[in-house]
Amino acid sequence: MKKTPMNYGIYIIAIIVLFGSFFFIQNLFKPSAPEPLTPTEFIEKLDAGEFAGMTIKYTPIGGEDNNVYRVTISDAEGPQYVFEIFMPTLNDILLTIEPTDNITLDYVEKSTVTIWAVLGNIVIPVILVIGLIIFLYRTMSGGGNNKAFEFSKSRARLSNSKAVTFKDVAGCDEEKTELVEVIDFLKFPRKYKEMGARIPKGILLVGSPGTGKTLLAKAVAGEASVPFFSISGSDFVEMFVGVGASRVRDLFKVAKENAPCIIFIDEIDAVGRQRGAGMGGGHDEREQTLNQLLVEMDGFNPNAGIIIMAATNRPDVLDPALLRPGRFDRQITINLPDVIGREAILKVHARNKKVSPEVKFEDISHRIPGFSGADIENLLNEAALLAARANRKMIELSDIDEAVDRVLMGPAKKSRKVTERERQVISYHEAGHAVIGIKLENASIVQKVTIIARGRAGGYNLMLPREEGYLRTKKALLEEITGNLGGRVAEELVFGDVTTGAYQDFQTATKIARAMVTEYGMSNLGPIQYESQQGSVFLGRDYLKERNFSDQVALEIDKEVREIITSCYEQAKQIIIENRALLDTITHYLLEVETLNKQDIDEIVASGKLGWWEERKLKKDEPVNSDNPLDKTDENPLVKADETR
Repeated sequence: MKKTPMNYGIYIIAIIVLFGSFFFIQNLFKPSAPEPLTPTEFIEKLDAGEFAGMTIKYTPIGGEDNNVYRVTISDAEGPQYVFEIFMPTLNDILLTIEPTDNITLDYVEKSTVTIWAVLGNIVIPVILVIGLIIFLYRTMSGGGNNKAFEFSKSRARLSNSKAVTFKDVAGCDEEKTELVEVIDFLKFPRKYKEMGARIPKGILLVGSPGTGKTLLAKAVAGEASVPFFSISGSDFVEMFVGVGASRVRDLFKVAKENAPCIIFIDEIDAVGRQRGAGMGGGHDEREQTLNQLLVEMDGFNPNAGIIIMAATNRPDVLDPALLRPGRFDRQITINLPDVIGREAILKVHARNKKVSPEVKFEDISHRIPGFSGADIENLLNEAALLAARANRKMIELSDIDEAVDRVLMGPAKKSRKVTERERQVISYHEAGHAVIGIKLENASIVQKVTIIARGRAGGYNLMLPREEGYLRTKKALLEEITGNLGGRVAEELVFGDVTTGAYQDFQTATKIARAMVTEYGMSNLGPIQYESQQGSVFLGRDYLKERNFSDQVALEIDKEVREIITSCYEQAKQIIIENRALLDTITHYLLEVETLNKQDIDEIVASGKLGWWEERKLKKDEPVNSDNPLDKTDENPLVKADETR
């Protein structure tokens, strides 16, 4: 195993800081330098008695026959005066000093320079300075581990991993075919060149979050027999202007040296947004980086053998110059998987999990429309966690059922305190949604009804479309609005009052109704699109709508939306009134078992009873719960409502 070289630069810097601190503190507390005197001034001050209580030290410093002495006069605070004098003169002066003068005389031998003084004052500082110079030189030349001076270099990573291949990608067969063609071109270019075809310069992967764009890129890296460089769009941008452009140049320089190769830029919208949009000028770091990227992809210097792959979920904000042919020749849209794709994705992610043979992935795929590949992976992971928490050896169907609810609505909040009145209201509300879904011809199939609180909802009704499709008819949209209003209608008819529980239902219904009027042309105002998602990038693009109609038309739009909602509300009320017995029965069993699945609801619609629950009550020989208000005729809110009318 290769040993990692030690970074001695850290130790050198630590030693320099230590010695620097020592000398700084030493100089900080070092006494002030003594004042120089002449022999004449010394004699005058001595005669005046200014040296009383001081110490006079004298030591030979050289000259002929060591005849020159240095005299230092010190007091309690340290040396005060210093001068040099010949010995005969000094001897005559010292003889004049009397004991009564209170002056101490001290002869000091000639000082010698020790090896420790040489090491401390000369050798060690020189070694440290030389070491620092060597350290900085190695760092700047790339010989050290510290790359502080290489922030303008590309941060692309060369991937040699074979962990992910096209066998690990499911639900996007056409997209894989497009990428297999690129890999085949890199492996066998002659076949395509003979037909006059050129390799695509750029491939843009577009799709919603979680649809598998990055996973496809990893599969290309695993399948390709060429170098694969991967980098994120945010790795180009720094606060220093020009750094991103330098990294782009360095990236393509390295790629040319390894051609043919593939460069993958994840989240390219971080660096490829439209230029000149929003506030500010056009010379910021991001725009300079984008300009350099445009030049490198298709400029004067050809990049033969380099394929650029990029991924984004916001193609609408990318600069048009980046999307033109010659840069990104091919755009591959990765949509949410259909029912067949979801089944294939389930099988891929279940390969490393212990799943019960009773679990049918085909049935599960029908229950999770709209799930992306990332959602499905998270679903099976949640199911595995639930199975492990319950100490089961395999993932059961109940674990997957609970995992679906957790992914859609969050974990169950069984500890939430709910009054009996609230429990009844929630039951009627959810039963109202279920009745509308059962009775309307084009409504979605009711898969599950529960009054167990999850997330912010007190209960929920899982309804799935009968068939998956991309087109929606006007009748289907109206019935979807009617289904959303079924809960509020049930509350009003049964209790004579309404609650805030239908807040999200109204929000969804209003959104659909307004889209029908302003975008789909499904109203009396005609096939005209009054609103569209427009606006300026970075200035609330997702929140602004282009308004190209007058105030009178705006009033007509509001009337049409209100008319659609009102007519659907009346239709929901009529259905609830005609099927009140079914509403009462579903509510009754919801209050008892709390959750009904599709088989339970079908049995209730067919026979008016829930067989397995009735058999269980008979086996336990337990009487019917007399506390249930639905079992008491005089307290049944349905009867009260009839009597009131």
